[in-house]
Amino acid sequence: MAFSCGVRFFSPSPSPSPFAAPRSTSQRHLASASMASGGDGDGDPIRHWILGDGGATKITRITPVGGGCINAANRYDTDAGSFFVKTNRGIDSSMFEAEAAGLDAMYRTNTVRVPKPLKAGSLPRGGSFIIMEYIEFGGSTLHGQRELGRMLGKMHKAGISDRGFGFEMDNTIGSTPQPNPWTPDWITFFRDHRIGHQLELLFTNYSDQQIYEKGKKLLEKIPYLLRDLKDVQPCLLHGDLWSGNMAYDKDGKPVILDPACYYGHNEAEFGMSWCASFNSSFYDAYFKEMPKQKGFEDRLHLYKLYHYLNHYNLFGSSYRTQCISIISRYNNQL
Repeated sequence: MAFSCGVRFFSPSPSPSPFAAPRSTSQRHLASASMASGGDGDGDPIRHWILGDGGATKITRITPVGGGCINAANRYDTDAGSFFVKTNRGIDSSMFEAEAAGLDAMYRTNTVRVPKPLKAGSLPRGGSFIIMEYIEFGGSTLHGQRELGRMLGKMHKAGISDRGFGFEMDNTIGSTPQPNPWTPDWITFFRDHRIGHQLELLFTNYSDQQIYEKGKKLLEKIPYLLRDLKDVQPCLLHGDLWSGNMAYDKDGKPVILDPACYYGHNEAEFGMSWCASFNSSFYDAYFKEMPKQKGFEDRLHLYKLYHYLNHYNLFGSSYRTQCISIISRYNNQL
């Protein structure tokens, strides 16, 4: 999300196998003794997994990776390749388990590259962790945005739910709880569990009566505002696609990171486009895969509103003007 503090790096060298047989206890002790890491040997579940199912016999280096304030991030170099590890001492495992589920869902579409999730769980002294492949980043190629648009469109086509709109579990967008109950129609899901949810949080967090009341009026109009939509397919969305959650690997192929996945209307993916710098080649390639629907431009600001409200909830009233502007724009249409 724009200006969020979420960590946003993932990178593999040789991809470690999550199916490798566990190593012996003596090998794990040897690895633990090879360097100080702040862990406690076999009591450290990160080391335990890397030196077991991760297929490594030795951790050669642990390097902090900067850039975020929600989680700590480290690169673990081993004789079986490199791993990317995020930890958070202040949360239980549910946030990282939901992130892993989202990454896995995108990974299984075999379309745009995402870091493969390998393990998520709890830390013995409180907090949680997630281990994933480490992707070596590089720069964009001349056609990087076009390829990103093409592969994102392929992901939206491939990731279709037969359970409706929502996701297998609730997750977070930034640090905001994001409810994802399975819902049979898109309008109800978006109204109640996206805009309505953010309005309730905003009133609780800031007691902003004006936005709350105007927003409630907008909720009543959402069925009309989305009236052009027919037979919306619930497709897999990254959910928080902005420039900080996009990168390119060392071969110049696009990578998307730090998801807030759910199954929704494909256009909702562009709710963060105000902070994504998508160019015309991106949209041209995307709409070749997922044809542009009537009323796209009219709906786009409604999908942006969800993220502006979330930014208001996360970062304060500097986003209030954008929220009021979009809400008033749609309220004044009727």
